[in-house]
Amino acid sequence: MLPTPSFHHVHLNSVDPDAAIDFYVRHFPSSSRTQWDGQPALHAANDVLILFDKVDAPAPVAPETAFWHFGWHVPDSRAALAHYKTVSDLKLLPLYTSEHGDYVLISSDAYPGVEGVLGRTRAELEQARATGVQPKGGPGFAYMAGPDRLMVEYAGDHPVERFNHVHMWHDDLFCAQLWYQKHLNAQPMEGRSMPYPMDASNCSVPRGPEPSWPSLDLRGTYRVPRTAVSFGDVGLYCYPRQGEAPLAGTRGHAIDHIGLGVRDIDAWIDKLKHEDVTFLEQPYRVGGMRAVMIEGPSREAIELIEIAGH
Repeated sequence: MLPTPSFHHVHLNSVDPDAAIDFYVRHFPSSSRTQWDGQPALHAANDVLILFDKVDAPAPVAPETAFWHFGWHVPDSRAALAHYKTVSDLKLLPLYTSEHGDYVLISSDAYPGVEGVLGRTRAELEQARATGVQPKGGPGFAYMAGPDRLMVEYAGDHPVERFNHVHMWHDDLFCAQLWYQKHLNAQPMEGRSMPYPMDASNCSVPRGPEPSWPSLDLRGTYRVPRTAVSFGDVGLYCYPRQGEAPLAGTRGHAIDHIGLGVRDIDAWIDKLKHEDVTFLEQPYRVGGMRAVMIEGPSREAIELIEIAGH
């Protein structure tokens, strides 16, 4: 088996890459401005890059694609929230606590979820009110409005600030996990994996019937089932798609693709072609490196880049 790739980058389409980089450096100061392939880029503390293509008009954020948002771990999410409240040009996004419009700015100010789910359904909200359940306080997850109409998550009570995850939707959640494990040797994440052994014959599991809150959407978020895989210290956290239509392709959207670093790209090309993975672009050079673009299980674009010494 080929070694699991590293997480190399998120690639965005931006009307003003310089302003976007300035935004991330100001609000996540462990990050720094750099250059990659002759273009301005952002370097996160754990060697993840955010790369940019400059576009003339804002890239679409709809219809729904596999890429929802990305986010950072921070040492103290409540201290971060207190600071962000003082920043005049920063918009914090509401986490609605029900479909009636009440909201909080951090998840730990809402009712805690049930059985590991990060939210409560309508019935579970009623139960919490009836039984006197209280918010836990302490660390949580929260969101800000980012450049290019994106939203950015910051979360937790972690040792250091670093780029942590890409949150995704999938048309068929557990089948997507199997795809990442089979084709890209991704590692399943404990506590977010399959509830029982699955293969192609039984991986198709319907979305749960109820949305839950807190949610960025007043209508709630469908969080059941859920899964996650990782590439190094970056996770792909996955929920079922929220709408009824199949997810659109990601190319040309605000989050265009993600990039993974590999050691021997010829071996990967051979493996993926034998496994009938869809190639969006045949081998090319980028940043002085050889690369190829493939399509994931929910039409997400994934770039594999040959990293020397990886």
